[in-house]
Amino acid sequence: MRPAEGPPPHLGPSVLLLLQFLLPPTSAFFPNIWSLLAAPGSITHQDLTEEAVLNVTLQLFLERPPPGRPPLRPEDFLGRTLLADDLFAAYFGAGSLSRRFRAAVGEVSRANAAQDFLPTSKTDPDLHFDAERLVQGRARLLTALRETLAAARALDYTLSRQRLGAALHALQDFYSHSNWVELGREQPHPHLLWPRQELQHLAQASDPTCSDCEQLSCPGNLLDSQLLTSGYFGTHPRKPPGKCSHGGHFDQSSSQTPRGGINKDSTAPGFSPHHELHLQAARLALQASVQVLSLLRSRLGDRDFSRLLDITPASSLSFVLDTTGSMGEEINAAKVQARSIAERRRGSPLEPARYVLVPFHDPGFGPVFTTSDPDSFWQQLNKLHALGGGDEPEMCLSAVELALLHTPPLSDIFVFTDASPKDALLTNRVESLTQERRCRVTFLVTEDPSRAPTRARREVLSPRRFEPYEAVALASGGEVIFTKDRYIQDVATIVGESMADLVTLPLEPPVLAAGRLLAFRVDELLHRITVRVHGESISSFWIRNPAGVSQSQEEGEGPLGHTRCFGQFWMVTLNDPPQAGTWEIHVTAAGIPRVRVQARTSLDFLFHFGIPVEDGPHPGLYPLAQPVAGLQTQLLVEVTGPGSRALSGHRGPHFHSVVLRGVPEGTELGRVPLEPTGPLQRGLLAAWLPPMLLSAPGSFSLELIGQDGAGQGLHRAALQPCTVVPVLLELSGPPGFLTPGSKAPLSLHIASFSGPQDLHLRTSVNPSFPLTSNLSRVHLGQNESAWGRLWLEVPHSATPDSVVTVTVTAVSGEARSVPPTFAFLRLLVLALAPQVQSAATDHSARPVLPTRGAARGPSTLVTGGGAPGRAAGSTWWSMIVGVLLLRLGSQ
Repeated sequence: MRPAEGPPPHLGPSVLLLLQFLLPPTSAFFPNIWSLLAAPGSITHQDLTEEAVLNVTLQLFLERPPPGRPPLRPEDFLGRTLLADDLFAAYFGAGSLSRRFRAAVGEVSRANAAQDFLPTSKTDPDLHFDAERLVQGRARLLTALRETLAAARALDYTLSRQRLGAALHALQDFYSHSNWVELGREQPHPHLLWPRQELQHLAQASDPTCSDCEQLSCPGNLLDSQLLTSGYFGTHPRKPPGKCSHGGHFDQSSSQTPRGGINKDSTAPGFSPHHELHLQAARLALQASVQVLSLLRSRLGDRDFSRLLDITPASSLSFVLDTTGSMGEEINAAKVQARSIAERRRGSPLEPARYVLVPFHDPGFGPVFTTSDPDSFWQQLNKLHALGGGDEPEMCLSAVELALLHTPPLSDIFVFTDASPKDALLTNRVESLTQERRCRVTFLVTEDPSRAPTRARREVLSPRRFEPYEAVALASGGEVIFTKDRYIQDVATIVGESMADLVTLPLEPPVLAAGRLLAFRVDELLHRITVRVHGESISSFWIRNPAGVSQSQEEGEGPLGHTRCFGQFWMVTLNDPPQAGTWEIHVTAAGIPRVRVQARTSLDFLFHFGIPVEDGPHPGLYPLAQPVAGLQTQLLVEVTGPGSRALSGHRGPHFHSVVLRGVPEGTELGRVPLEPTGPLQRGLLAAWLPPMLLSAPGSFSLELIGQDGAGQGLHRAALQPCTVVPVLLELSGPPGFLTPGSKAPLSLHIASFSGPQDLHLRTSVNPSFPLTSNLSRVHLGQNESAWGRLWLEVPHSATPDSVVTVTVTAVSGEARSVPPTFAFLRLLVLALAPQVQSAATDHSARPVLPTRGAARGPSTLVTGGGAPGRAAGSTWWSMIVGVLLLRLGSQ
């Protein structure tokens, strides 16, 4: 990425006028909504990031009218609080889900906030524009943007969002930590994003910048100067005489003369000596964030920019295929489904955003094929044929792991095989990876006795050999479907059904038993409900609605819906609209049947975990991938759909509590109230996880309980279970990107909060780069932690713009029943830009982000001079930026 030589777009005087009336006198630049506990009414990094994304998304929607729908008009968004759900409904149609978009924006926001918490970034002055390291800070900012582009072009949008969050954090900090606002500037810095332009009028080491201030509030402590400076924080680097501090209770440098500070991070004088200037800093930080996103849009093109932020209701299509000689029918079934999905959804909002294909056999698996072009995917799929092999077991879980590393979050992965896994030792790691990636894995297993002569057995196989598939499916929220070869074409139709953003309805009781009545609740927001029943020796079943009307397993149309049967697999599609209330299912079978009820709905939720941090310089919510045993943890729920509007006082659906159940036994572990937190219109709910749940490692499920607009019960379950892990395991990368031929240091932090732990540490890298560690075993007492160092060697042959995944596993050396803990780190390999100069010692250094063409897909590269984006300086665009600030102003 190489920004054009022109200045960045100014957003026009109308923006400033709107901001004066729409933004309240609040503060910014604390990490996330938990920061409001320390400084009520603040606008945070999370706020600024979300508002900037909505700005640019609305701009994109206004400039690209939706196919077959009337174009959006700027005036339609004046005078109202804009939500992501409303924006998607206006563009894609009523009921269109913004869940993936909100999840992607959440990834960016959490990566932004994490810069204030991660040990490798929280005190690095270059990442926060502290300590007058302004040139170095710009170099790191531009590097993060270059990594954002490269990761997006490598189709690793998760990593791209992480780097974008880091870039936005640094950019926003510039306006809070420097004196740009105090200098009277009313526009973002014109050269900060343009590496060939020098940063002018920088304070030098010999220039005094601040006078002494012994009060919490220091409005006049900057010396009368036109030099650009920023405050020192802490003791590294040490503040020279006459220089400004960052300021606040936790800044050790602020007690050294000159005392006080200049940061504008919050409304609280105890944190921010220049708190009264926060409004101006917030305005400029938001405008600058919009500029960055507009620049990325111009470099990636609209299609790839939309994929970066999941500005689409569509999911991805991922296939993992066994290609041994007995798999001809299964491969054909996958081809039929892929062709059907591509043809039905081509050009529509539901066209898959990504296609992923991973073949496997024995002894090999892969390579992975990823594309955004349906024709390329079809051509690659069509090259696969069932050849060779034919014995059992196979390298299935290795292939699933490879697919997970390349499949976007919140996606479905479908595995076609007729063999058990040879690599069952990967089960725990794949389970953890499905939850880290939030992907659901469904196995379609054909065990047909009529084909026994074609499938050789290397060994006597256990009847429990498919348990690794069951474990992965359970952990991911998927399922294992056993069928026969002659039915696979029909059973595979669930691929298309499952790509419709379905929710799985909780069953009561949650654990199935032969002959036991099952119940599920239907509300007014559910439609297109499907009931799947399968298993061994099922003789009959029936479904009954709340009015007492029943339908049995016979194929065809019935009083409640349409039934299809393929051997021992039934699929019942209920008539719309389904009657609200409690429905019942009864199955008669020799064994334990498998029953799953799924539906489409506009109401769903996202969630994540964190530890509130209130006693440091950056109060907020420290994000956790999973809860940790013995560590008090908060659950944050984000309601998507009409439920968020109900929280603002409208009559409508709402959730009031969360039920936590043990997995797989289904025992209720706790029921805790959900409390609204942050701005009501965001649909954010929070709850403390009960101590009993966190007392020991184990899996649990989340179910939200509430009421719809008619007073009927609401019941939603999380996509997949969660896991309380035994220890906190954190893996951090180097401050910059990897380069071929380099050796990169990684940091490992491990802590125990629930008792003594004797742990063995294992590492793996994909692709297989050499990795060494100084820590292979550690013994921890309760509330003890340890640090380790790893060195990753990147070979000279490493492909630039490729992604490396490092995995560290902590395994208990004593109790075999204690599950392992995993940490995953994604890193980017980039070629060194030949024009990049070291910014460490020279204020005149000008880091350059080199231009390169789109590596894959239909990306568009804008190389002309002038401002990025489209009509960025026009009056209507200025008005739209102000419109989105209505949401900030309403807090």
